[in-house]
Amino acid sequence: MSRWCFVGRTDELDRLRSAVEGVEGRGLFFSGTAGIGKSRLLREGVAALPADRYAIWYVAASTATAALPFGGLAQVLPAEQPQGLSPAGVLRWAVEVLQEQAAGRRVVLAIDDAHLLDPPSAALVHLLARQENTVVLGTLRNGEQIPLPIRALWTDDLVAHVELAPLGATETTNLLAAILDGPVDACSADRLSRLSAGNPLLLRELVHAAAGGGELDRRYGVWRWTGRLELAPSLTDLIDTRIGRLEPGVRAVVELVAFGEPLGLHLLNQAADPVDVELAEERGLISVVQDDRRCDVRLAHPLYGEVMRRHCPVSRTRRLRARLAELLEAVGARRRGDLLRVAVWRLDSGTAQDGTLLRGAAAQAFARYDVPLATRLARAALDVDGGFDAAELLATILMFADQSDEAIRVLDAVADEVTDDRRRSRWLTVRGMVSYWGLSRESTVDEVARAGAELTDPGDQARVRAFEAIMRLHRLDVTEALRLSRSVLDRPAAGVAARELARCTIAHLDAARGRFRHSATAIARVQAEAPAWRADMPYLQLAMDLARGTRLALSGDLAGIDAIAADEFADLAGAGDFRLGTGYLAILQAYAARLRGRSGEALKTSLGACAVLATSRVYAGLAHAERAQAAAWRGEAGAAAEAMAEADRVHTPGMAVLYPWLEQARGAVLAAGGDLPGAVKHLGDLADRLRADGFAAHEVLVLHDLVRFGWADAPVGPTCTDGSRRTVAQRLTDLSERVDGALPPLIARYARGAVDDDGVDLLVVADAFAERGLTVWASEAAAIALRALRRDRAAPAAAAHQRLGALLGVCDQIRTPALAALRPTLTDRERQIAVLAADGVTSRVIAERLFLSTRTVENHLQRVYSKLGVTGRAELPAALRSITGHDGGQSGVNSRLGS
Repeated sequence: MSRWCFVGRTDELDRLRSAVEGVEGRGLFFSGTAGIGKSRLLREGVAALPADRYAIWYVAASTATAALPFGGLAQVLPAEQPQGLSPAGVLRWAVEVLQEQAAGRRVVLAIDDAHLLDPPSAALVHLLARQENTVVLGTLRNGEQIPLPIRALWTDDLVAHVELAPLGATETTNLLAAILDGPVDACSADRLSRLSAGNPLLLRELVHAAAGGGELDRRYGVWRWTGRLELAPSLTDLIDTRIGRLEPGVRAVVELVAFGEPLGLHLLNQAADPVDVELAEERGLISVVQDDRRCDVRLAHPLYGEVMRRHCPVSRTRRLRARLAELLEAVGARRRGDLLRVAVWRLDSGTAQDGTLLRGAAAQAFARYDVPLATRLARAALDVDGGFDAAELLATILMFADQSDEAIRVLDAVADEVTDDRRRSRWLTVRGMVSYWGLSRESTVDEVARAGAELTDPGDQARVRAFEAIMRLHRLDVTEALRLSRSVLDRPAAGVAARELARCTIAHLDAARGRFRHSATAIARVQAEAPAWRADMPYLQLAMDLARGTRLALSGDLAGIDAIAADEFADLAGAGDFRLGTGYLAILQAYAARLRGRSGEALKTSLGACAVLATSRVYAGLAHAERAQAAAWRGEAGAAAEAMAEADRVHTPGMAVLYPWLEQARGAVLAAGGDLPGAVKHLGDLADRLRADGFAAHEVLVLHDLVRFGWADAPVGPTCTDGSRRTVAQRLTDLSERVDGALPPLIARYARGAVDDDGVDLLVVADAFAERGLTVWASEAAAIALRALRRDRAAPAAAAHQRLGALLGVCDQIRTPALAALRPTLTDRERQIAVLAADGVTSRVIAERLFLSTRTVENHLQRVYSKLGVTGRAELPAALRSITGHDGGQSGVNSRLGS
């Protein structure tokens, strides 16, 4: 791990800088809990101040100097003090000495841990703060006794006093990435953020503990924490110091909350003495929060629970958990989630003897997508009671825990208990799911179809047919998938889960075919029925999200993708380690970031998806394909090719329905590698295949790529009766009348504008793309428009420069063929002169700097104007930005133009 970097705190740093540089001359003190980052913030802020303008003294007070007169300021005062001075005289002497050492500069006195200053030092700090040319900065720890002269600093309005808040989730994630020299997957970052509660010191100890215990794993460049926490001695000591010595009654309260949080206050008062509960709250060990009509009790810090649970003897741990279960059962376990909590307490206390309770709790945990907990409870249910229902549930959960081999063994062990149609239909569907997606056995589809045909009950047969339909969809047996799905919906005896699964299959096909309105209506119906199917078939969520995600991606609805990532399922899947769910959502988020021009975010998010899906091959190929696209759009040909090779390696035939995305990515990779003819040939063949399969919406995006690559007039499709073939632009016009939404007509207009070299119309298209957040497509349309307008010397060329510059200004590193074609070739000398001129440097000064004549500089500038298609200096900044994505400046534009 690298040195701990300083991240975030930009507002606090700005405030500190303003305190020093502001006209008011007021100082600033930060207070906060231990480890919150006060000292580091003060050091970073002071280090940024210029020494030529300020006389800066940094002091770190400590317990070692707290008892010595002027011990706190010994680091800045002369070693020898004048003899015979009164205490007041010593103070005046110290002020004069520091002013002399400042030599006319403004004095900045920074005191870390000012609460540890000895009384004379504290008095001197207060006296210095009253000087007109002195600013006092400092830090204080919460809960400590503060010397009166220091407290008087803000009561006398000499300094501002600010409480330093914990790091936010984003800052914590950035800090983790900086320390580990690579991104951290979202779930790991979220848990580490919650455990550390935004405290950098605790975060450091957690990371050291995880790294030292081998619990940090790096895949595809993304760090992932297993979640197991081996508390290092330093971390345990740190928490023990915070908790302090506890009386037996208070310890009992903290232990009960540690094992039961969130715990109802009424329940806690029954299990412990209410006086001890009040004492624990007063000491800041627990907090009471209002949750609807109930008061819940939680630990004041998540790590308190980790330490208390580690230190609690096994026998007392089991007794406490059994007691909690008894108390909750006694009041009726009425709240949602109470059943799950009782089951976990019973299991952990060794008193779990009710298989029905455990099975119900496991189903509830799985319905919440908490895969590890659901697996544990389902195993216990099978151990207690055995039987088909427990085996079916456990096998289903094991499939999503990437343990498909064990899932098959569990199901086969209860095969002799499959004695009726109901059980056979469920056994067939679960075993088929594990075999087809978990073990990638394509023959499973036909095996399930044959066995399902032998069922006699219409409802049970419908369940099997719905599963067969979605399996056939995934292996591209589209016609049969559609027929089976419709037959399920036509059967009144079909259960809710079977009907909604069939509806998801149809919704996915409708999305691929461009029937977005029908697809959206079907998905809305599935979502409305979620309370009825979630307990029976929680994994239906994946089918629904794949259909919904396909529609949103194909229609360019980036706001819709944002909504998926923000809904409850995303939170549940992330918290519960439901990797297929979180992995697919990450792919969608990467897709949206890429189209918005946030290439760095797209690459990071797609890498995270690859890491999450590393042990499951269902969406792994799609994740690597999206990674390849992100790298290709950044111009990173090697990384794109490597990602595409990995996509081919992990992609399974059972997910053939995803081929349009993978093959479209392959076209981008070829183009990024410099093989534009190969990319065009590949995309043309792909468009023909999509046309044959009826995937019109996918075909629109592939043809759009051909337009982006400059082949809007290329022939595609079959030969017509007159021997001609339709062009890309003509085919897009046809598709715009068949595919729903505003995007296909816009892409068709883009293609026609590219064929006609209509720069004005292409600018309209660019604006329309930009309104939808499709920033990269907007930039490319503006680039093609600019090229056409520049060639025609049209008046709107300057406006096009401005438009393109503004679009690229909000993008990260983007290197697509359309943008690369716009980049003019400037000589080194022209490049130097253009950058300086864009920064407002006059021709005479440029000539002096470069040892040229003014006439030579002007001649070079005229050639630059001609190459960039501008008329003078005023248009240079936008023109340079339009080809570099940057506003002038030697370090920015010059380096980009050089590349």
